[in-house]
Amino acid sequence: MASDSTDLRPASLPDPAVGGPPEETRPRVMRRRIVFLAGALAVVLVVFVFVLPSLVDWGEVWRIIRNLTLLELGVLASVTVLNVLTFAPPWMSALPGLRARQALVVTQASTASTYVAPGGPAVGMALSYAMLRGWGFESRAVALAVTLTGIWNQMMLLSFPVVALALLTLNGGSNAFLQSVALVGAVILLVALAAFALALSSEAKARSIGDFSANLATRLLRIVRRGPVTWASESLARFRVEAIGLLRRRWLPLTLATLIGQLSVFLVLLACLWALEVYPDAVGLVEAFAAWSISRLLGSIPLTPGGVGVVEVGLTSVLVAFGGPLGLVVAAVLLFRVLTIVPTLALGLLAGATWRKHMPPVTD
Repeated sequence: MASDSTDLRPASLPDPAVGGPPEETRPRVMRRRIVFLAGALAVVLVVFVFVLPSLVDWGEVWRIIRNLTLLELGVLASVTVLNVLTFAPPWMSALPGLRARQALVVTQASTASTYVAPGGPAVGMALSYAMLRGWGFESRAVALAVTLTGIWNQMMLLSFPVVALALLTLNGGSNAFLQSVALVGAVILLVALAAFALALSSEAKARSIGDFSANLATRLLRIVRRGPVTWASESLARFRVEAIGLLRRRWLPLTLATLIGQLSVFLVLLACLWALEVYPDAVGLVEAFAAWSISRLLGSIPLTPGGVGVVEVGLTSVLVAFGGPLGLVVAAVLLFRVLTIVPTLALGLLAGATWRKHMPPVTD
């Protein structure tokens, strides 16, 4: 444990914030944020006011959900609680000394922030960093944990469509959209894995990749009149040493915890499909996993906060393509989104307002 500074710049990692925009560019940045928010709101309104109502009757959807039995409600409540609890273990694996209660506070608050603020995962990562530094965790340890949990989650998201495509093919099925998503995901995953492995293989390669990525990021930022970045080879070289040390001890718990956390979200969807009699009658396990893997990847693209609107349309479309009845599928998808967003949003807002009260005990 160290000081309680809340500086958002990890000392051992590339700085994603690049120091913020110069004074004269702030009005332009504000305009871009307003445009993004307006666009995101437009997408959400189009989906929920025009697209979905044109496909199903909201009254019928509500009638279907209202008729759930006590057993079905109990199963849905159980998987929802399980999903929330699985937020904590990956962070406990990546940040030694972080306890379960603090991990839940951080993850609920940071995830909730992605539902209410533009910027997607970057907002949640920054908030996680600020809270953990505020509790006194060392900046390098926090930055390493933020980066590794983010990398592991992204690797899982890119892997799931590939696994789903393989399972669907073995099961004798096919889906053109899934094939496209899996191909793109596989290419990105292989490139990311290769870069990550090279960066960890030697200090010289880490420095080379650090310089290359810094130059590339600076050029991209120059397009939007931002930058240059304030990190380079030295940052990645320090990260390499710290990452190797942590991963040697904790790569397996981190991997298993991340996998379980991701699959707990799928379990919520499967329970919703079961409660609404879509699974296994109309859509099988493999098909449900394939649809979920696509929607999970779509939701990671920061088009709207939390992927609201995008995920609903994507998940509904794929499940219906696999043979799910439209009305029941829409009801199941909306129920799934409520169970995976509303509890985290409520708990996250509460955690964000009270996070200082969850200060970990001081240890010698």
